[in-house]
Amino acid sequence: MSPLMERLGVKYPLFQGGMAWVADGKLAASVSEAGGLGIIGSGHAPASWVKEQIEVAKSMTDKAFGVNVMLLSPFVEQVIDVIVDAKVALVTTGAGDPSRYLERLQQNGTVVMPVVPSVAMAKRMARDGVDGVIAEGMESGGHIGSITTMALVPQVVDAVDIPVVAAGGIGDGRGVAAALSLGAIGVQMGTRFLTSTSSRIHQNYKNAVIKAKDVDTLVTGMYVGHAARVLKNPMSRNYLKLEKKIALSGTTDFTAVEELGNGSLRKAVLEGDRDHGSFMAGQISGLVKREESSQDIVEEVMQQAKEILAGSKMADLLTSTTADAFPRQ
Repeated sequence: MSPLMERLGVKYPLFQGGMAWVADGKLAASVSEAGGLGIIGSGHAPASWVKEQIEVAKSMTDKAFGVNVMLLSPFVEQVIDVIVDAKVALVTTGAGDPSRYLERLQQNGTVVMPVVPSVAMAKRMARDGVDGVIAEGMESGGHIGSITTMALVPQVVDAVDIPVVAAGGIGDGRGVAAALSLGAIGVQMGTRFLTSTSSRIHQNYKNAVIKAKDVDTLVTGMYVGHAARVLKNPMSRNYLKLEKKIALSGTTDFTAVEELGNGSLRKAVLEGDRDHGSFMAGQISGLVKREESSQDIVEEVMQQAKEILAGSKMADLLTSTTADAFPRQ
């Protein structure tokens, strides 16, 4: 276990992604109780909601948990105040630069780890003095960058001298073993926890993830900005058609797609709206086969990773027993 994970007091080096509208206090607590580190997704929620969810988590576990802060939120200042008052163990950040809050959080004992999509951003965050970074590849669900996890993680590991957690396209023990092999100290998983029995999302959303195949996600927003990976459904397909129309017209008026996307994640999470909801999910959706407890998810993933890393499976692939069978002439 790395010093950073030891500091957080986790049993396993596994974070649950702080998914907006999805990751509430109940889900975060269930993952922390299972030995990982649960993270509440604040999204654009007001500080009062974040405070409520922190209290929910504290009522369900005495283990460490975190909060993901969306730095573009209009409530970010108040959310930071709540986090400081609650002495939350970990803050992950997205959509912005957390440096203005860094000293205050770290002096309060909070570990700060921004989610980064590139080496340049990782190096910038390291210079600012963050405790570590979460290198997230474009295989992940929700808002994404443009580099795959397999390519991004080792480059970030080589570029910075702070801990790196890998995210994006990790859904089982094989993904954990791969991430550790790339130099990460742990992983963050989001999509796998969508179908946790502690997840608040609508049953239609869970069913869509469970039924998904490997090719059942697409990326919206590549032209208009704010690229996001979602499951294929009428809403996401209509979004892509509208994007293409705007691109061909040469206009920069994105009002129509913005209106189409407004409230779509809420419709998916709370209402299970198959036609108008944005079902954010990663490319590993095809690996998710059932609804199960956070405890079972964490234990299954970590047991598989242990077997891979402790056994001879990978080592045997590096050694040939027939190397001398056909000697060079």
